Amino acid sequence: MKRIILMVLRNLLYVPFGWFRLCYYASHVDQYTEEQRYAMLKDIDRRANKGGRITIDAHGVENIPETDGFMFYPNHQGLYDVLAIVEACPRPFSVVMKKELQEIPFLKQVFACMKAYAIDREDIKQSMGVIVQVTKEVKAGRNFLIFAEGTRSKKGNRLLDFKGGSFKAATKAQCSIVPVALIDSYKSFDTNSIKPLTVQVHFLEPITYEEYKDMKTTEIAAEVKHRIEDTIEKYEKS
Repeated sequence: MKRIILMVLRNLLYVPFGWFRLCYYASHVDQYTEEQRYAMLKDIDRRANKGGRITIDAHGVENIPETDGFMFYPNHQGLYDVLAIVEACPRPFSVVMKKELQEIPFLKQVFACMKAYAIDREDIKQSMGVIVQVTKEVKAGRNFLIFAEGTRSKKGNRLLDFKGGSFKAATKAQCSIVPVALIDSYKSFDTNSIKPLTVQVHFLEPITYEEYKDMKTTEIAAEVKHRIEDTIEKYEKS
């Protein structure tokens, strides 16, 4: 919470304009292309990170597929995760989020601009409907992000098990899966520190459909988790 306040205070002159701009885009999403909306979000994100004394250390941007229609699968550390990836990623993407985030101010507007989907983990029919829709959009060339842990780990840089069901949209769309390793993202909003912070975002080599087509979704989940854990172990500062 302290860092969020710092972000606001150090951008005090920009906040009214930025908030109006964000809300307007969120209410008129179809008036803007996905690229325009994403550029606007990156601008707000960059200002917020600078104000909050957060540096994004991006690795492996060259691993992001050149052709759209892929899916990111990062580890999930907290509310800041998507904002870290937005600054690091030059390509627009959308998000599948849990429904509880739909009404959180700022995140609500950000996800509206991304045309994100909210999933109700207690409603199987609704969840399957989201998977079907995401599959269609990925096939049509949109990029999506799903947190395969289902919820933030609350264990710092340690991961929870990745759920096989989170990979159904990717397997149905037959798209490339891009594992993303986040390091120290939880320190942004989930601690009371406002010390300068570096958050690492590692885009790992994509797993193509040809590589995983004969694997079960649980096996894909385990492989993606393994690759992310190896990266965190390699780059995490002691």
